[in-house]
Amino acid sequence: MGKSLFITGTGTDVGKTYVTALIVKKLRDSGKKAGYYKAAISGAERDGQGELLPGDALYVNETARIGEQTSRLVSYVYPEAVSPHLAAKINSLPIDFQKVARDFQSARERYDYLTMEGSGGIVCPLRWDDQERMGLDDLVHKLGLSVLVVAHAGLGTINSTVLTIEHLRLREIPVKGILLNHFHPGDLMEEDNRRMVTEMTGVPVLAVIQENAAELEMDAEVLASLYE
Repeated sequence: MGKSLFITGTGTDVGKTYVTALIVKKLRDSGKKAGYYKAAISGAERDGQGELLPGDALYVNETARIGEQTSRLVSYVYPEAVSPHLAAKINSLPIDFQKVARDFQSARERYDYLTMEGSGGIVCPLRWDDQERMGLDDLVHKLGLSVLVVAHAGLGTINSTVLTIEHLRLREIPVKGILLNHFHPGDLMEEDNRRMVTEMTGVPVLAVIQENAAELEMDAEVLASLYE
C-alpha cells in the first residue's frame, strides 16, 4: 500500500486545488507513481448531458496528467456551492464515511504516493445530521493522515495560518509544512508573512508559489519524504 498526505487550506479560495495539482505533477514528473483523491466536492457544474463535473478533481487529473477514471477521484459530488454538509442535506445524500474510507484505501493501493485534498478549511463540516456529525478534521484524524497547509501569502495569512495549525495540533494531527500561494518575491508584507508564520508556529514554509506558476519550486525527493 502506498503512502499518503492530506492537503488543507486556511480557508476557501486560497488556491488549494491549484497547489495540489502542482504537488502531484511534481511527483509524477520525477517518475513517481502519484495519484489524487478527494472525499467531497460541492459547487460542481453540469456538462451538456446534465452530468455533474467534479471540477477540482478534473483539474488535478488533467494538470498532473494522472489519467485516472473520474469515478475514482472523488466519492461525493454536489452542485450547490456551499459547505458539503449543507449540500448533502439539500440533495438528501449524506456522506457515508465507510465509503470514503474504502475509496481512500483503494486509491492508496493504486499509487505509491496519494495526495488527498480537503474541502475548504480544516474545520469544514462534512456531515451534520441526527445520525452523524463529522468535520474534515475528524476525517483526517480517523484516516491517520499528516497535513500540508496551503495559505494565501497576502494580508491576513498570519492569523488564518496560525489558527489552522493550532487547531490541527489540538486534534493531534501532524503538520508537515506550509505552502504560501500567490507569493510575490520582494514584497515586504509577504516576505514578513513567510517569516512570521514559521516563527509563530515552528512549522516551516517549504515552498512559495508565484502567480500562474507551472511548477512547484521544491525538490521532488523532499516532497516525497513528507508522505507516510
